[in-house]
Amino acid sequence: MRHVGSIVALAIGDALGAPLEGSRQPEVWLAEYRSGGRHFRKKGEITDDTLQAIAVAQSLVACRGFCENDLVQKLSDAYIVRPEWFGPTSTFFFDLVRSGIVPHQAALLVHKKNHGSRTNGSIMRGFPLGIFYPSAEVYDISVTCSRITHHDPVSGHCSAFLNVMVSDMCRGLSRAAAFRHARSLCTNNEVHAMLGSYDQYDPDPSLDGVLCSHAALHSFMYAKTLEMAVLSAVNLGGDADTVGACTGALAGAYWGLEAVPPRWLCGLERYDELVQLAEKLWSLQKMRR
Repeated sequence: MRHVGSIVALAIGDALGAPLEGSRQPEVWLAEYRSGGRHFRKKGEITDDTLQAIAVAQSLVACRGFCENDLVQKLSDAYIVRPEWFGPTSTFFFDLVRSGIVPHQAALLVHKKNHGSRTNGSIMRGFPLGIFYPSAEVYDISVTCSRITHHDPVSGHCSAFLNVMVSDMCRGLSRAAAFRHARSLCTNNEVHAMLGSYDQYDPDPSLDGVLCSHAALHSFMYAKTLEMAVLSAVNLGGDADTVGACTGALAGAYWGLEAVPPRWLCGLERYDELVQLAEKLWSLQKMRR
């Protein structure tokens, strides 16, 4: 059940980290859902990280593969639900798209206006691509998916690196083998240098796509259990929900749903829907072979 574990643990990392979003590293180790935070989260409540990942998964199921127009619509629908939860790049992008500007033009305008677009919003949502597509296909599709909203290619290559790992691990590869494969496929020098040598840098739970991806990869690669991977990530503080979500997606794809502590399954918002969506993705990807 690695495919289910990836989506469910993504949501768990998101929900655990949400109350710590934007905070300093907590003095007291957080190990359970709690309420609070700058957006007054409820216990076990997901954020835009999971909402966007759900949109990607729903689009893959509906279209039997990646379809940019459908995905933009589903992401826009997710944005309407809780726009205050979305990051600066995604917020500006969806506001432009809803005003009638075509997506790629909107992404370029956001990039110019914000003097860059290498944030992590396109990374946290992309993991269902790794469940649906084999690693031979998922790298380029991940870059394309990221480019819809994030013009800077760095975010796309970060997403691709992590999605290759999820794809390989869902299909039975070891953590080390998945990492080596992702590193061998990475064509962006900055991403290759940081993620490919994750053990040479301390994690920084930043909005920056490279730093966020590194923090998630670092937390995952050093952990001995799914629980410790996710908790190591969210307890960094900073952009805790997104680092937690990315770490959860990796950890779930490696250890599977069986490794998730039962206490985290209870009270997780939309748990049943997440399981069903993961199963649909997995069934459809098997039909593509």
